[in-house]
Amino acid sequence: MPEPLPTAEVDRVLVVVAHPDDADFGAAGTTATWTRAGVEVTYLLCTYGDQGGFDDTPREQVPAIREAEQRAAAAAVGVSDVRFLTGYHDGSLDPTRELQRDIVRVMRQVRPRRVLTQSPERWWDRIGASHPDHLAAGEATIRALYPAARNPFAYPELLTDEGLEPWTVEEAWLMADERADHAVDITDTFDAKLAALRAHASQTAHLGDDLEERLHSWGRKVAEDAGMAPGRLAEVFRVIATG
Repeated sequence: MPEPLPTAEVDRVLVVVAHPDDADFGAAGTTATWTRAGVEVTYLLCTYGDQGGFDDTPREQVPAIREAEQRAAAAAVGVSDVRFLTGYHDGSLDPTRELQRDIVRVMRQVRPRRVLTQSPERWWDRIGASHPDHLAAGEATIRALYPAARNPFAYPELLTDEGLEPWTVEEAWLMADERADHAVDITDTFDAKLAALRAHASQTAHLGDDLEERLHSWGRKVAEDAGMAPGRLAEVFRVIATG
């Protein structure tokens, strides 16, 4: 298992996910630890989550609602740079050449040392963690990370038309991967994670107080499995050296 880059040596992180709230369920506590340490974090959403929700809100209103919720959730964990791709829809995301190009563009703009995304591998024992859009976002991100972002001959229009120089990402962190190997203690940032998820009211308001207990339960289990002291809370990732 690779040793993750020390946080003190990471100045920028790019988080790429399929839908609003994906980053917050999987990594909001970790993100908050990074921003509190001075790391600049950018969120990139592949869709506006237009199939989400649990009520009769007109579908055409959902993208704007979910964008606003995601921006509020990001602010709760110290993230101000939140970007949405256009032209991709909830429930029909595929790792196309076009999606890869759009992710490469943002990688070259942000120039992160670390990218956090969803696992492109289906987790058969936790099928709910492997939404097809999540798999597609993860696959497109990994393809964008290697080799396209670093290759000047991949998507040459990004260099010739937009002046975006190649960039090598040194490390990938995968959420919801059954071979996760690196736990992050989020006990001190749990309140920020909870606030972020409550900001996604269209997705979580129906859970009421149960939301906090669910997050506590998940966090305690991850921390226990990682050998942390009783009462600690954690999130877990698979870390891959990509430099």
